[in-house]
Amino acid sequence: MNERPTPSLMVQGCTSDSGKTTLVAALCRILHRRGVRVAPFKPQNMALNSAVTVDGGEIGRAQALQALAAGVPTHSDFNPVLLKPATDKRAQVIIHGKALTDLDARDYHAYKPRAMQAVLESWQRLGAQYECLIVEGAGSPAEINLRDRDIANMGFAEAVDCPVILIADIDRGGVFAHLCGTLDLLSPSEQARIKGFVINRFRGDIGLLEGGLRWLEERTGKPVLGVLPYLHGLYLDAEDALPREHLPKKAAALRVVTPVYPRISNHNDLDPLRFHPEVDFRFVGPNEPLPPCDLIVLPGSKAVQADLEWLRAQGWEEAIRRHLRYAGKLIGICGGLQMLGRSLHDPLGIEGPPGSMPGLGLLDYETRLAAQKTLQNVSGELQLPGSARVSGYRIHMGVTQGPALATPALRLAGQPDGALSDDGQVLATYCHGLFDSPPALAALLAWAGHHPTKEFDPRQRREADIDRLADAVEQHLDLRQLAAWLPERALTPLSPMRHRAVPAGT
Repeated sequence: MNERPTPSLMVQGCTSDSGKTTLVAALCRILHRRGVRVAPFKPQNMALNSAVTVDGGEIGRAQALQALAAGVPTHSDFNPVLLKPATDKRAQVIIHGKALTDLDARDYHAYKPRAMQAVLESWQRLGAQYECLIVEGAGSPAEINLRDRDIANMGFAEAVDCPVILIADIDRGGVFAHLCGTLDLLSPSEQARIKGFVINRFRGDIGLLEGGLRWLEERTGKPVLGVLPYLHGLYLDAEDALPREHLPKKAAALRVVTPVYPRISNHNDLDPLRFHPEVDFRFVGPNEPLPPCDLIVLPGSKAVQADLEWLRAQGWEEAIRRHLRYAGKLIGICGGLQMLGRSLHDPLGIEGPPGSMPGLGLLDYETRLAAQKTLQNVSGELQLPGSARVSGYRIHMGVTQGPALATPALRLAGQPDGALSDDGQVLATYCHGLFDSPPALAALLAWAGHHPTKEFDPRQRREADIDRLADAVEQHLDLRQLAAWLPERALTPLSPMRHRAVPAGT
């Protein structure tokens, strides 16, 4: 470790989806506003939403969001261990941005000491480059069955001597039980490491909560550092969980649906559609009928054959064919692209038992899964009227070949990508981030049947919501109580005019 440790602070949660990701993003933006060179860090992440880094690696999508908030380029050191579940018991293990192997839960437990070495190597490198590191835990530190060899929560915090704040989601109910129970299940040294509590997603009269806050502080001896409000409609990339709320829109003119198959991945690709003011977007879960729509999007998948079987069992294959007969449009992204072809081959058993299966047969190509993963940041043009610019990334393990590729959907760095059907109804691409560029988004909506009346910029909206989140945390979190673990500049008051003075990087 460094002789003088880099200031750091870790956010751990009582549960998954308690607000760890958003609080870390907010703290990164708050420090970035003050000119602090800050970086996010998550030792171990389990997520199917991922991003490609500037050094050609792969990290959790949430850490890419936090890097955006911190104004720094994404790097594989921000998330040195990423687990991408392929089944309920097995996951792909990605170390320093590169896929190394697939392990079941028991074998990964034995592998953890090696994974911890990778975590500490990244920590040391980041500590030498940045003034402050804001760390996100995973799940809960009170998961007793995972305490041995833990690298994601207190095991890491103890190894590097990092202070911790504990966040709980009051919207779930039972917030005092969550906080007290989590604290009670920690060891004495771990309890001492927790510097205070944060209560997240509060709505209502704060006066009705104050008695409970006093009780919590008296019982635990820990301060409540803040009560953060419920912020509706935040455009922030989710780590893995699907959005909780459907966003109704009075001006919606285009109806878009996406199936939620069991191993859906990179569903953040669909956020521009979810938040577009003129699009009624819906996720359709198991046993839900396909509602009338103009556009169906088949997103990425970590287990394409298994998810395609699920689609068929749910009746989606016939529903998609009926949708196309009535002149609807269909987009397949990454795993969705692979499903649209004539056949899927997995001779090495990369995503399950070795074998082949028929695809939906809507485009004339086939895909063979291969051990080598493609990881690229890409840019180019849609092959639709208007030649709209596109920028995004590719993460896939399949090689797709066939006549349909002669009519590409995009050209990325001058090379063809994906396919566009002869009748113009079906579009397939390996490009994640397809809808992020305003010109591409407008062109795709026009192709699907709606010409937007106003431009919607997803990246600008995301930036505005990071600032909105940071503003709320600045207002409701007592940063002074964290002074001992943050750089001096973290406490410098900012005027409203300076809140957005420092542009965020990409």
